[in-house]
Parts: sequence; structure tokens; C-alpha cells
Amino acid sequence: MSFIIAIDGPAGSGKTTTAKRVAQILKVIYLDTGAMYRAVGYYVLSKLGDTLDEEKIKPLLSEIEIRFENVSSERRIFLNGQDISDEIRNEKMSQMASRVSTLKSVRDFLVEEQRRISKDTSLVAEGRDIGTVVFPDAQLKFYMDCTIEERAKRRFLEYSEKNIEADLEDIKRQIAERDERDKSRAHAPLKMAKDAILIDTTRLSKEEQIKFVVSKAQELKDCV
Repeated sequence: MSFIIAIDGPAGSGKTTTAKRVAQILKVIYLDTGAMYRAVGYYVLSKLGDTLDEEKIKPLLSEIEIRFENVSSERRIFLNGQDISDEIRNEKMSQMASRVSTLKSVRDFLVEEQRRISKDTSLVAEGRDIGTVVFPDAQLKFYMDCTIEERAKRRFLEYSEKNIEADLEDIKRQIAERDERDKSRAHAPLKMAKDAILIDTTRLSKEEQIKFVVSKAQELKDCV
């Protein structure tokens, strides 16, 4: 019997790292919904530039094909056959993903895609509306949170490791702006599902938060 584990939370809270590792441990699919929004943002940017005109964006959605593949044991995302995994991992694409995610047509398109991928399979999905909108009947839900200061430090370190030039205060400002946009958008705002388990990762190591989720997930897996 298949099961779904939903992990929601703001940018930099640790949900991506945790979801990816939990999926590996449980040997199930990892669904990176954030990457899917980044892919749409990437395509919109390439076709229309820095615009948020929904009437112009709607027709583009039918041109988009998103799929995930395991390449050398790494989960990669492909947009219309092109591997864009590296191109979408920067702050510009993070902000673009947040902007297009406010559009109902984009959210409807990707929710349908996410549900299609999940059909008849077990997976760990992470994002901002996974437990509230995409998979409201998920067997296990988590909401990961963290202070803005800590999230900014993590993002800064991540960029430094990839030799991407960044400013800590600028990252903090961008995260705060994204938080506000994600929580106040009209369609599927970021919020904690009523039946989700809250995890404050501010003082938790990656190993600690992964271990906690795995322990809860293992209980679920043993019951299904």
C-alpha cells in the first residue's frame, strides 16, 4: 500500500535536505515541488522576461513538460528534455519561483502534475502547500520552521560552498520578502496544516531533524 509524507515550511527551514534524505532511507520517491515552480519560473523568464502577466503566462504552461530522473544517484529535474537542475539553484530563480507561485493558473497546473506523479506510489513531498492543498490526505505531515537569521546563514553558506557571490543581509531581506509573499498570497498560502507535526529546526542539526522524521515515518511505514 502506498503512502505520502508531506513536509511544508518556509525557505531555508531544512525541508529539502530532510525530505530528500528521508526518501532515500525509506527507498521511496522524493518529490521536490519547489524545483517544479523554479522550472516554470525559468521557462517564463526565458520567454517573457521578468514579467508576471498571467494572461501571457497561461499559454506557456501547455508547452511545459517537467520530469525527474536519477542521474548518478542524484535526482535531477528536466524541463522539456533539458537538465536545468543547476540553472535553477540561485536566488534569482528562488524569487522567480515565489512570484509565479502566486498565480492560480500556475498552481493549478503544477498541483495536477504533482498528483499525477504521486499516483499509486509512495513518496516524500516537500513544499509550501503540500499538506494543506496538494495532498491534504497525506498519511503523515510535518511543518518545519526556523528563524530568519538562521535560515539566511544557511543559505549564505550554501552559496559560499558553490562559489556563488552573496551578501548575508541581502539574503535575509529576500527571505523575509518571500515569507511575506508566500504567506499572504491569495491561492494556497504557506501555512501549517492542522494535523501537521511542527519541527523547529533552528537549533537542530541536519542529522537530528532527519532522524526525527524517519522515526515517525518508519512507524507509518510499518503500519501500511
